[in-house]
Amino acid sequence: MMIHVLQGERELISDCRSLARFELRGIPPMVAGAAKIRVTFQVDADGLLSVAARELASGVESSIQVKPSYGLTDGEIAKMLRDSFSYAGDDKMARVLPEQQVDARRLLEAVEAALRADGERLLEMDERLAIDAQINVLRELMAGGDGLAIAQQTKRLTRMTDVFAVRRLDATVKAALAGRSLNGIGE
Repeated sequence: MMIHVLQGERELISDCRSLARFELRGIPPMVAGAAKIRVTFQVDADGLLSVAARELASGVESSIQVKPSYGLTDGEIAKMLRDSFSYAGDDKMARVLPEQQVDARRLLEAVEAALRADGERLLEMDERLAIDAQINVLRELMAGGDGLAIAQQTKRLTRMTDVFAVRRLDATVKAALAGRSLNGIGE
């Protein structure tokens, strides 16, 4: 995993100042999003910045020291703060888009896998067509630049597939309990 250390008050990397990069190597394979990384920052009296990253489950750790090559003037700091306030709305919208695209992509992958596995067995044709239509709307929105519209459509698709998810869960439980008596379950 690449750790990029930045200085600045803005939401986007491109609007901040790059201080250092380092890699956290040796993280064992795990499901996307499962790694929990703790990053700590420490500045000593000489202005030396130490940055450490640790994957919590495995304990794999890496660190770097950033020596101050040049400082910021009071005017530069004031400008950074002014810019962070001036562009806060735009920065938030620019950050929301990729976050919503990632959430939407994860939902689409899960829904499409569920449809492949159980769609024909657990959905009526009109339900399947309605879900497919909402999937297509979400895909179209993901190609655009409106993070809020993607978030709304992601919620809409989630609500629409809730009944399907319940049916899948019920079918799984029924299959697991098939042929067993209620008394035999606890034994």
